[in-house]
Amino acid sequence: MADLADPVPAVWTPPLAEPVARELCTDCGVSRSSDPKQCGQACQFIKPDYPAMELRVHGRVRDPAKPDEAFFGPFRRMVRAAMKQPRQGAQWTGITTTIGQRLLETGAVDAVLTMAQDPDDKWKPRPVIVTKAEGMKACRGMRMGYAPLLSLLEPAREAGHKRIAVIGIPCQIYALRQLEEKLGFEKIYVIGTPCSDNTTTASFHQFLDLLSDKPDSITYLEFRADYHVELRFDDGKVKEIPFLLLPISKLPADFFPMTCRTCVDYTNTLADITVGYMGGEGEQWLLVRNARGEQLLNLLGDEVKLSEPGSAGKRMAPVKGFMKNVELAAGGLPVRGMPNWLRPLMGWLMPKVGPRGLEFARTRVEMKAIETVLHLRRQYPQRIKNMVPAHVWALVKPYGIEPQDGERK
Repeated sequence: MADLADPVPAVWTPPLAEPVARELCTDCGVSRSSDPKQCGQACQFIKPDYPAMELRVHGRVRDPAKPDEAFFGPFRRMVRAAMKQPRQGAQWTGITTTIGQRLLETGAVDAVLTMAQDPDDKWKPRPVIVTKAEGMKACRGMRMGYAPLLSLLEPAREAGHKRIAVIGIPCQIYALRQLEEKLGFEKIYVIGTPCSDNTTTASFHQFLDLLSDKPDSITYLEFRADYHVELRFDDGKVKEIPFLLLPISKLPADFFPMTCRTCVDYTNTLADITVGYMGGEGEQWLLVRNARGEQLLNLLGDEVKLSEPGSAGKRMAPVKGFMKNVELAAGGLPVRGMPNWLRPLMGWLMPKVGPRGLEFARTRVEMKAIETVLHLRRQYPQRIKNMVPAHVWALVKPYGIEPQDGERK
C-alpha cells in the first residue's frame, strides 16, 4: 500500500466503515457510506429496473432487431480483442487496466476506482483509488471475494477528484448508476467486467486446496471458454482441468452465495464498455455500449488488435442439462449425474463440439437466467416479482419456464 503521507499516492485505500448487515448483499460498498439507507434505492437485489436504467445510460433500451441484445444488453458493436503486447501480470492481456492507465495519462480522469491485491492475501480484492498511471500495474490479475468498491466514492470526492473511472462487476455498477446523478462528479467512465459466480475469499481457498496439493504455489486461475480451468504455478508449470473434472461435489452447498445464483446481469449491461472473455474464443470479448465506450476503446489505439467474434455449436442441449441439474440440486450446487468414466471423454469433446464463441456466451447467460428463477422460487418466492426483469423471463421461456401467478408485475 502506498505511504499515506505521500500527498498524491499512486494507489491508496481510505479507512472503510463496517458494512450494514443485509439479506442478499454482495457488499458493493453502499452500506458503508454515510447514508446506508441508499441501499434501498441502489441495490440490484431489491427492485431493479433495467429498461429505465438502460434508457438513461445508453439512450435506448434493447433493440428487438438485434437479437443478441436480448442476451447481452444494448451495444454498438462486439469485438474480439487482445493487446498486441500483453501486460505482465494481467489476467488476459491487460485491456481493462491499460484503459485505466490511459485515462490517467491523458488527464481524462483524476482517479480510477478499482481493485488491487490485498497485502495479506494475493487472492483477496482490496478496493483502491488509483491516481497515477503507473498505479494501474498493481490492479492486474484476478481476485475472488466480496469487495466494497463503492465505499470509495465519498473518499474520492472528498479528496477533490472530479472526473473518475470505475472498474467493477455488475452488482457494483448497477448501484453506481442508480446513485451517479447525485454523487457530484463531473464525469464518470464505467468499465465493466462480466460476473456470475463470486464467493468469499476463504471459500475460494477451499477450492484451491481441492485443485492442488500445493495451493499456495498457484499464481493464476482462469475459467476459460474452452471448458477448462487453467492453473499456473510459481515454478512455471501449467495445469489445465476440464470443467467436468472439477471437484464441484466436494464444495459446500453455499460455496456460491444466493446473490450470485440469482444475478440477472451477467454481462454488466450498464457499463460504457464490458471487457470479458465469454465470446472471445481464447481472446477477450468487448461490448462497446455507447459513445463513451467508444472513447475508452479508442484510448488503446493501435496497441490492440480487433476482430469479429465467432460462433459455433448449439446451446439447447447443454442448457437443458444444466436446468435439470439445478432442479435436482435442492438448493445446493448443481449435481452432475454423468458417470465418472464418461467425464474425461466429454471433457475432451466439449471444446470441439460444444457451444463456442458467442454461442458459449449465450449459453452462460441462459443458464444464469434459469438459475435465477429456480433458486428464487425455492428460496425467496416473495421476491421474484420484483427481482426478475422482463428480459430474463424471455430468456427462460424457450425452456418451458414461464411466470406463475404473482411472479410478474
